[in-house]
Amino acid sequence: MTDPIADLLIRIKNAHLAKKAVVLVPHSKVKLSILKILLAEGYIESFTVVGEEPKLEIQVQLKYVRKQPALSGVRRLSKPGRRLYVSAKEIPRTLAGYGLTILSTNRGILSDTDARKQNVGGELLCKIW
Repeated sequence: MTDPIADLLIRIKNAHLAKKAVVLVPHSKVKLSILKILLAEGYIESFTVVGEEPKLEIQVQLKYVRKQPALSGVRRLSKPGRRLYVSAKEIPRTLAGYGLTILSTNRGILSDTDARKQNVGGELLCKIW
């Protein structure tokens, strides 16, 4: 797998399209950080780490609002072949503030609002709406 972040986002999106309640994704620290942000912003219901050491997985409980997915779209911004970096002033707003942009900064993986508050830029990972 060349892009684990894109894999996470697409698995969640495809599970929503298939009306699944739960999706399993391979474990990594970066994925856990992204899922913590999605949980805090209300795009997923919960997540837990399952399995044993060499083959840990993350079980993501998807969220639906009136039978519609809470997460309606995702886009990977920075890709393995083309990285996108921005300063704190250049962080884009997704859907005029109704969406979410996730960044990888020197202070960890942050949402766009947290990065603006801490006045840090970084690599644009993805945007979610």
